[in-house]
Amino acid sequence: MSLDRPVTPDPYPLLPSTESFSVTSSDVTDGQPLKDDQVNEFGDTSPQLSWSGAPEGTKSYVVTCFDPDAPIVSGFWHWVAVDIPSDVTELTAGAGASDDSLPGSAFHLRNDGGGFGYMGAAPPAGDQVHRYFYVVHAVGEDSLGVDASVSPAVVGFNLAFKTLGRAIIHGTYQH
Repeated sequence: MSLDRPVTPDPYPLLPSTESFSVTSSDVTDGQPLKDDQVNEFGDTSPQLSWSGAPEGTKSYVVTCFDPDAPIVSGFWHWVAVDIPSDVTELTAGAGASDDSLPGSAFHLRNDGGGFGYMGAAPPAGDQVHRYFYVVHAVGEDSLGVDASVSPAVVGFNLAFKTLGRAIIHGTYQH
């Protein structure tokens, strides 16, 4: 079986358009390979993320990490942190730990690996280069209106209608 596949498109332009704002990271360089800390077998440490310039009316944030290149139709959700207060503009490295030490009433959802919190890059050995999209979604409500029992797909559906803006940075990894 060959794991060579066409590269999937960047999924975010396929969503309803929103304003954009800035996200930077001391751990992720846009379009470049991830550090070992952000890889499943070496650390599972969520990267440091800082953002600025969110649209007016932002009341909370959702931070996600998505791999559209996983060898499954739906891609793979590595991280979903919901209801981050609007006065927070940075998550330190490791904020994706499963101990739910996120600020305020923010919480993690189960990632597609089955755990709560951040799961590092874990593409199949020999597969193509995978892209990991770290996205800060500015939400126009204090709460997205979900709880920790929902799937990342439900969060994505809600974000399609409640997102005011997106800030995106992506890293890559190949095993």
